[in-house]
Amino acid sequence: MIKTKIIATLGPATSQEENIKALIDSGVNVFRLNFSHGSLEEHADLLDTINKLRSRSSHALAVMGDLCGPKIRTSQIEHSPKGSHGGPERRGNQGLKKGDEVVIIPNVETGTINRFGTNYEHFNRDVQLGDRVLIDDGLIKLQVIGKDDNQTTCKVIVGGFIQSHKGINLPDTKVSTPSITERDWECVAWAVEHQLDYLALSFVRSAEEINHLKKHLRDQGSPIKIVSKIEKPEAVENLESIVHASDAVLVARGDLGVEMDLAQVPLIQKRITKLCRRLGKPVIVATQMLQSMIEVPVPTRAEVSDVANAMMDFADAVMLSGETAVGEYPVEAVRTIKQIARNTEAFMDEHSGPRPPIEAADELAVTATLARSVAQIIDDVDARLVVTWSQAGGTARLLSKSRIDVPIIAFSSDELFCRQMSLHYGVIPIHAELPVDTQDFIRRAEETILAKKWAERFDRIIVLPGAALADPPTSHTIMLHNIS
Repeated sequence: MIKTKIIATLGPATSQEENIKALIDSGVNVFRLNFSHGSLEEHADLLDTINKLRSRSSHALAVMGDLCGPKIRTSQIEHSPKGSHGGPERRGNQGLKKGDEVVIIPNVETGTINRFGTNYEHFNRDVQLGDRVLIDDGLIKLQVIGKDDNQTTCKVIVGGFIQSHKGINLPDTKVSTPSITERDWECVAWAVEHQLDYLALSFVRSAEEINHLKKHLRDQGSPIKIVSKIEKPEAVENLESIVHASDAVLVARGDLGVEMDLAQVPLIQKRITKLCRRLGKPVIVATQMLQSMIEVPVPTRAEVSDVANAMMDFADAVMLSGETAVGEYPVEAVRTIKQIARNTEAFMDEHSGPRPPIEAADELAVTATLARSVAQIIDDVDARLVVTWSQAGGTARLLSKSRIDVPIIAFSSDELFCRQMSLHYGVIPIHAELPVDTQDFIRRAEETILAKKWAERFDRIIVLPGAALADPPTSHTIMLHNIS
């Protein structure tokens, strides 16, 4: 078994039941529903299939909905007639050239390459003279040279072939629109109704935006956890407060690499993963992990190194996007992640360094200290597993962030919390009825471990009964136990 968790985005390539089952069998722990594509009805069909397969799966599965956020896009763009080869001519007069001028007009539905619209109604108000306007992941670069109440004029810095509905990034602009759009609120209501496990919040800029969504979910009585996507310069500036407010963090390297200097992205990734380790929050590394496998069955050497380095940066999970949503080889991509993880984790277990303390909230401060102590005990004694009763997942999360070298078997009587623990590095969630006492818990844990062949009789394990089984409830216990 590997300890790094795998998140797979569902899409046209993996919308059928047999494809989703193949992903589960290959080791996917979390499925991502990307609300930027497809209707809520289509996502409901996918969720029905996941729920159908959950009961047959050998491991817990979580579902994360990814909110669109205020994604700014170009309007429909009309091009001149097709070229002689049957497709749009991408050179000459068909493309924007350096020095050209273009006019951008909010809410214009159809335009041309030199005069087109955008779906962002406050575009003219927000951009300022000299601001950069990046289109299609930065392949086309413009600079604002004039504006009035109705339109913005830009000079082409880097030209190219511009297409309809491509993303627009404004790295120099303070965008005034909120992170959660009207469409997002519809998706939030759907997620609450359908009991998703996580919601990813796009284009986060401050902790206040996260707290606003959390309050809304609390008011709805929903236990959905929030994953904050770091993809804006403002998020990097406010990183520590954002991580504190989040339940988990996602390093969204796609927009981050467009909004900021591309050479800074690896350093920002390391900064985020290090901070999440210190604050005890799960962290996901995403975007172009195995991009070439969208079209070919094997990754590049650079991609393998990138994935391994994300794991050595202490990422809890890696996320596949286009590789599983639209790629030709979704199952092969998941298996490749597993192979990289297996080798990288073995290396890291052998060369593990000192474990820094985790700055947990007051109610979990003692648990964080215990988790670090367990990691040290594992280094000193030959134990096969750590077993804990973690009702709401807090103990499992802190054990996970302590980077224990052996699997963590986390029991809970709450099926939702079991699913949410699927995101935690090294944690194997088990849904079970609440034991009568600690001895009953140990007996049940032994039965599960032996049945699944995770260990053998007389093997040593470490047991943390947790607060739910502690007597008195304020006590904290670490037990060394030999399976009988």
